[in-house]
Parts: sequence; structure tokens; C-alpha cells
Amino acid sequence: MTGPYADGPYAVLRAQLDTLTTEAFRPELAEIDRLSTLDIARTMNAEDARVPAAVAAQLPRIAAAIDAIAPRMARGGRLVYAGAGTAGRMGVLDASECPPTFNTDPAQVVGLIAGGPGAMVRSVEGAEDSKELAAEDLTALDVGADDTVIGVSASGRTPYAIGAVEHARTRGALTVGLSCNAGSALAAAAEHGIEVVTGPELLTGSTRLKAGTAQKLVLNLISTITMIRLGKTYGNLMVDLRASNEKLRARSRRIVALATGAPDEEIEAALDATGGEVKQAVLVLLGGVDGPAAAELLTAAHGHLREALASARTPAP
Repeated sequence: MTGPYADGPYAVLRAQLDTLTTEAFRPELAEIDRLSTLDIARTMNAEDARVPAAVAAQLPRIAAAIDAIAPRMARGGRLVYAGAGTAGRMGVLDASECPPTFNTDPAQVVGLIAGGPGAMVRSVEGAEDSKELAAEDLTALDVGADDTVIGVSASGRTPYAIGAVEHARTRGALTVGLSCNAGSALAAAAEHGIEVVTGPELLTGSTRLKAGTAQKLVLNLISTITMIRLGKTYGNLMVDLRASNEKLRARSRRIVALATGAPDEEIEAALDATGGEVKQAVLVLLGGVDGPAAAELLTAAHGHLREALASARTPAP
């Protein structure tokens, strides 16, 4: 960089941003504000359509990370997302959706955002620039060897995300670095680097767009497939669903019906016998056992319904 501000306080950071694909300026879009609303929408939609292919290119790395995460969580480990701004919000969003979807303990999947919970709705100045803040947040969680920490950053240079990964490694935790630029410092700092290169944004540097979409897709993959590996589903049915409202209570009955084909009165009886636990109710109906036996079989099978069903159907010696 040249000019009167070449040696200013932001010179190094500006030079870094100049190298990032996610920050690149696209001269062909310099007059996008002069297009019709429909043409802007078409342009933006075409940009968004590029994201799934970028994620697909990283599927082997994503799968490898999941295969390392799942056994740790099976031993009681936690999945912790750490990021700033949009990246941090994506982690908090994914973590918050795991308890109702998979009946996980709220402490099992955790989203950390630089600046704390208030940063979900407003900017906390300077929080993303602190590796020390990330270390403090992870120390408060007492992160250990069975835990996984996923640093999330579109640029791949955010100090908070890198600091989280670096601190987690000192504690023996598994680490994953998710960024949207190739050759990122975040991916290099982690054991599993995932770099979903989504290219320059429609609005220069606005990584809440394609980069944010890519992060959402990857975190969906990681949490959903990990939960499948932990036995939280039966086929593509959410049998560990927590029925916390009327819609979910109706959905729980639909899931039991889809899994078993049982009539409504039998479904209600099975749910009554299991305290509304969907997975246990399915086992009662398909395995021909009572509620307490279903609970015992699932405990012995570490929550895997197929394994519990096999045990229920195996004649006693």
C-alpha cells in the first residue's frame, strides 16, 4: 500500500484484507445500485447459488472432522463453536437449535461469540481482536481432551477464533478451523482445517452474505451428522426430539407414527408409558416391551435405537 496512510495504525490490517478473497472488490458490480430491484435480486441469487459447490469441495475434510468429533462426544465431550460477529452468531444459532432438535443438554453444544451474549444483537467493539478473551471464555468452560472447539471466521484471520483454537490445543481438545479463504491462519492453527472458498461478496467485504451462508451449511453438516452418529435419529426421523410446545408435541406423534405405523391410540399409550419420550415410545411399539424396559435397553445401547431394537427382538437364551 502506498500513500499518506501507508505507515498508519491500520496499514498492516489493510494489507492483510487486500489479500483476502472474501474482501476482494468486484468492479463489474460497481454500478449494481443502478440496476432494477429484480436484476439485483437475480444477481444476488446467482451468487448464493455458488455456495453449495464450494461446500461440496470440502466434504472430505468435513467428514473427517465429524468422524473425529463423534467418538469424543460419545464419551461425554462437548462441541464448542467460537467466533466473532456473523461467524459467532452462526455458532450460537446452531448450538441453540440442538436441544430442541436432538434433546441434547444445553451444555453439550455451546456457542461462544466474542463479546458475550450481548454481541448477538449488537457489535461489541474490539472483542474479535482479542485472543486472550477467547482463552478466558474457554477456561470458563474448562475445556478438556474429549471436547471439540471449532473456530469460525470468514477471513480466517480473526484473533478471537484463532485464539480459541490455539488455547483448545493446549488443553488437548480436538480443534477445527472453518474459514472462507484459502491458506488461512485459522485452518493452519487447527488439526482439521476447512476452507470453503466462496469468493468475493456482492457487497465488498460483507461476509454475512455468501460466507455466512457457507458457515451455516457447514455447521448444519457437522452438528446434524454428529448427532446421527450418536444415535439421535432413527433413519431420518428425529426420535430424540424434545416436545416443548404444541407443534413439537404434534410432531412427536407424527414421528412415532412414521416409525411404527401404529394407530393413534397405541401411539398415545406408548407415549404415556414413556413420559412422552419419542425414542422410548418407538421401542415400546416395535420391540414389544414396556416403558421401563425400553429405557433400560436404550441405556445399554448408549441411546442407539436400532441397537436397542435388536436386543429387544433377540430371544433370551
